[in-house]
Amino acid sequence: MSNRIFLMAMITMIGSIALACNIPVFRYALERWRPDPCEILVFHQQDLSASEMNVLQSVLPTRVGGSLVKRSIEPTRSLGEVKFVNTAETTGDLRSLWEQLKGDAKVDMPYVLVRGNVGPLTQFPLWNGALAELGKSGVFKSPARKELCRRLVSGDAVIWLLIAGEDEEATDQVRKQLAEELPRLSKQINLPEGIGLPGSELYSEVPLLVQFSQLEIDRDDDKEAFLINLFSSIRPEETARGEPLVVPVFGRGRALEVIPGSSLNSQLMMDLTLFLSGACSCQVKDQNPGFDLLIDHDWNQDLFSSGDEPPPAKSIKQGRGSGQTTAPQLLDIPPGR
Repeated sequence: MSNRIFLMAMITMIGSIALACNIPVFRYALERWRPDPCEILVFHQQDLSASEMNVLQSVLPTRVGGSLVKRSIEPTRSLGEVKFVNTAETTGDLRSLWEQLKGDAKVDMPYVLVRGNVGPLTQFPLWNGALAELGKSGVFKSPARKELCRRLVSGDAVIWLLIAGEDEEATDQVRKQLAEELPRLSKQINLPEGIGLPGSELYSEVPLLVQFSQLEIDRDDDKEAFLINLFSSIRPEETARGEPLVVPVFGRGRALEVIPGSSLNSQLMMDLTLFLSGACSCQVKDQNPGFDLLIDHDWNQDLFSSGDEPPPAKSIKQGRGSGQTTAPQLLDIPPGR
């Protein structure tokens, strides 16, 4: 695993400042970037019973990755991001995936795998287990994610999520560093000029604030086990050493990076904050760093009122200004991953 953080930003050719997008990254992501979809695979040997279907339907969020999930689910049929896989009939990659999942152990059926994108990785396993355990897993809901949503739609630009480590001294040091640096950053950071001009319009009534906050999760909190396991799997070595982890969250619950406590410093916090608070030089979500947390939340309702759709996202072919784009550049920000 690399010892540096690489932020990928699309640098576009701007013909006129009036046509430039001067909206800060954190606000552009909140209003315009739909969360990435996840894939839910339900492995079964026979069609799910009515009671099993009820369990599945009760656990699934009304929206997965920002897309409405239909409630009338039929076995052996893929609807939305839910796919049913008959283990007696499946072949190819799904057969290999199932053999890898179950290994030599006997597993309870139906068996569920939830996977999605994490940074440059695709189809990263986010959770797997028996259907009966899915409701208890907190894959789509938890108190911390509910609080993240509340703060983001209230105007917080970035929430620095702290996952306490087993090393209490190291955790306390990171806790104090966040408490000292975040108010300082709020005073030092200036938003881009030209917000509200053509090409830089705001679409929601959420206050545009240079406001950063911290939110702590106890590593032993069962209600947050899904997030803790996810972040720990991204940083296994540091987790094994008992280090705390820090995750800057912005937009619609997008994690910029999972940062070990030993790598956090004032310069890194400044660099990341400048990136998130600067003009959104790339309107294409996939060209930007980070990954989306699974959150059962109707962002459109909070941002644009019930039933309203967000503004259409510009494609990379549309570009900006003259419509021309250049190749992505890697911004090297040490000393993270």
